[in-house]
Formats: sequence, structure tokens, C-alpha cells
Amino acid sequence: NGNQNIGSLITFLINSSDSSSGNPISNSQCILTINDKEIVESVLSPIDVGHIFDDAIINHLRRKYSLLVGAPTSERIKMTLGSACAQEVRREMNVKGRDLINGVPKNLCLDDSDVLEALIEPVNAIVEGVKVCLEQTPPELSADIVDKGIVLTGGGALLTGLDTLLRDETGLPVTVAESPLNCVVLGSGRVLEEID
Repeated sequence: NGNQNIGSLITFLINSSDSSSGNPISNSQCILTINDKEIVESVLSPIDVGHIFDDAIINHLRRKYSLLVGAPTSERIKMTLGSACAQEVRREMNVKGRDLINGVPKNLCLDDSDVLEALIEPVNAIVEGVKVCLEQTPPELSADIVDKGIVLTGGGALLTGLDTLLRDETGLPVTVAESPLNCVVLGSGRVLEEID
């Protein structure tokens, strides 16, 4: 199921909820979302997201190795080898696809450095999007962000090292939500329940 995978929902919630107000709707949030092929920054308006990590891996394998793989294979690669920054332990896996030159099935041993190379552009776009979102944040909200930090939600939060990279790039505390795949939906349901 695509909804259970990294990249199926990438919403970076910069949380500055004021618990003293008691009203979840009054909580200030700056949201960065990824919509199919572009990064979208917004305040209080989450937008649907696409699979840019999967597309980046598919395109990279096509360009570098003349290997065509489908979305399920790209998803497996992302889940197994994907990261936002270099990792200490090298990981690798065998990938099967179609050789675009000969048109026959092909087997390739892929390592995490290849996947990092594939993901570097979308990851950098995310980092830049977060910075733009922070630059557009009102001063009173910025103070809350310094105190409470950035919370990563959605499938994109599961990309290894994304929290560390954003922490290094912004100098702010960055955490991954307890249940990143479900917390946006659960939180939305809670807000709806508490509307008078």
C-alpha cells in the first residue's frame, strides 16, 4: 500500500502549539509539503504530496545504469538503502530491472551511496524549502520554533538521517513524530472532534 511508504506523505510540521489556549485550531503551524514534483511552503494549509524520492531513484538508475525499474522496486530501494546523508555502515542490495540498451532483464548490486546520489536533489530541495518556510515565519512563531523545534511527520520523516540533516542545516531541534505515518490523520480527527 503506497500510504505506508516513505514519500507517500511528506509533511514537515514546524510546531508551535500553545497548549495553554486549549484550542487546537489556534495552534500556529508552518507546514512544508511536497506536491508531486515541487516543494510547496505554506502556513496552516497542508497540501497533498507525491513520490519524488521514488521518481528520483527511478530516474537515477535509468540515467546511470540504463536500468528500468518500477515504483515497487524503487520503494524497496528507498526503504532499504535510502538516506538523506552519508551513513557510517555501508548497505547494499541486488536490484532487478530491464536493461534499456539490450531490452533484457538485468541484475545490479546497488549500494547506499548510489541512492544518496539519487536523492540529493530532492533532499536539498526539502532543506531549502524548510529554510524558506522559516524565513517567512512571523517573529512570535519563530520564538516558539526555537523552543519547541521542528517535528517531522508523514512517510518522508522515515528517510534515514533527514532529521539529522535538518538539525545541522537549521540549528534547530528536529524530531520525528512518534507515529509519523498516522499522526497527521489522527491529529486532524482530534481537531474535528474538538470543534464546537
